[in-house]
Amino acid sequence: MIDWDDMVDCEGLLCPLPVLRARKRLLALAPGGILCVRATDAMAAIDLPHFCSQSGHAYLEARQDGAVTLHLIRRG
Repeated sequence: MIDWDDMVDCEGLLCPLPVLRARKRLLALAPGGILCVRATDAMAAIDLPHFCSQSGHAYLEARQDGAVTLHLIRRG
């Protein structure tokens, strides 16, 4: 199980807000830091990995926590 350095809560938010909030929070993390994005929008599972591949971050994994999906991203 991967631990994270910071978390952003995007529960109830629709695309593109989870990506925009993750982008802002990643800017504040040191390179190599891990961000957890809590999202309920199913599109986040597509949008976040795409965002990471386009911006030099590593999309590590997604795991379910009830109705919420935890997306883990390592800052590039």
